[in-house]
Amino acid sequence: MDNRRGLRQRLGRAFLLQAVLISIAAVIGVYAAAFAIEEVLVKRALEEEASYFWDRYDRNADFPIPDTRNLTGYLALQADVDGLPEPLRALSPGFHQLPSQADFSVVYVTDHGAQRLYLVFDGESVGQLALYFGLVPLAGILIVLYLIAWLAYRLTGKAISPIVWLAKEVQKFDPDSDKRPSFSPSSLPGNPDREVLALSEALSTLTRRVDEFVERERNFTRDASHELRSPLTVIKIAADMLLSEQELDRHARNSVLRIKRSARDMEELTEAFLLLAREVDQKFAGEPACINEIAEYELDRARHLLDDKPVTVAFDAECLLLTPASEKVLSVLVGNLIRNACSYTDEGTVRVHISGNSLTIEDSGIGMPSEEVEQVFKPFFRGGSKARGGHGVGLTIVKRLSDRFGWPIRFESTLGVGTRVVVEFPEATCTEIESADGMQNQIDQSVP
Repeated sequence: MDNRRGLRQRLGRAFLLQAVLISIAAVIGVYAAAFAIEEVLVKRALEEEASYFWDRYDRNADFPIPDTRNLTGYLALQADVDGLPEPLRALSPGFHQLPSQADFSVVYVTDHGAQRLYLVFDGESVGQLALYFGLVPLAGILIVLYLIAWLAYRLTGKAISPIVWLAKEVQKFDPDSDKRPSFSPSSLPGNPDREVLALSEALSTLTRRVDEFVERERNFTRDASHELRSPLTVIKIAADMLLSEQELDRHARNSVLRIKRSARDMEELTEAFLLLAREVDQKFAGEPACINEIAEYELDRARHLLDDKPVTVAFDAECLLLTPASEKVLSVLVGNLIRNACSYTDEGTVRVHISGNSLTIEDSGIGMPSEEVEQVFKPFFRGGSKARGGHGVGLTIVKRLSDRFGWPIRFESTLGVGTRVVVEFPEATCTEIESADGMQNQIDQSVP
């Protein structure tokens, strides 16, 4: 399941993150404002208040000590502080904070001759100043910013709505369906931008080309199925008629047999190409195919490749392997692997083994070096065995069929030792088989 969010969700997260960051900045701003009020405004005000008081005191010794709602003053001799409140007695000149008062209660102490002035600014008032001049304005700014962010989100949502609509239409696009989503610019919702219109036109063009490609592919598979098979059938019939003639000598008969085998190989190659040209997600219907029977049949068909070779052919199966697949597909895959093993084995053994859910084909042929093994499934690659014929497409077809139908294949080869190919069938079922005498079925014969 794809857990990635859509474009709208990502934009929503971006704007939400923006709002959170703005809120954090606002809180920091409030604390900064409170700090500025305490460190700058309040202290500056106390310094000016003290300077003003001493100036007036010098003119008139009866000038009243400051005593307001927020500011309280105390005047005493430097040597006689007994009449002061306890928290103020030990304070020296300068700024202080009263630990017994609110967090922002500030005391400013100044000396003037033998006199000492104590100015106490109420901490509660500092908090109110921070509230009125810090939090309230910032709260208003936050509301405005949130409103702007919400409007920006709405406008952005409208701007991307054509893109979201196009994405949904693309998701519904199915080349097999007769209903085609319309990517025409006239179908776009809202007021699309120039870039969205360009994207819509490109998708419309792409859809039209995909329809043309699908139509050409269907026409090709239909025509190729008829036009290529018909002449091959004629060749095979003509070869059978020639083989029925009694006057043919051994050399001519062998030539006709080669023609017939080549026509049959060409027919299978055509079938393989047509299978690969069809849709990927086709499902197999009907009874499952028996890999044992197909392997035995393909071994028998490849027997002519071992004429005059001292090669032993062995087939053994630990179970009856059945898999949901087309017999033609399996014949192409297994047949190519067996013929490949027979073609490149001059002496020794070609062994086909079935066990579990896998088919193994081993030979004692010429093998190949590791650098060639890495390229063995590439089209038209034949490595150091070009003199043995072939067009270098057999193993390519095998690989494409294994990828198409989910049958993993392992290819191992050692130069001068042989080759081992293992094909796995994950959906296959393995049923135990026994011969009449209770032993496992096995074929082992030598080809002279």
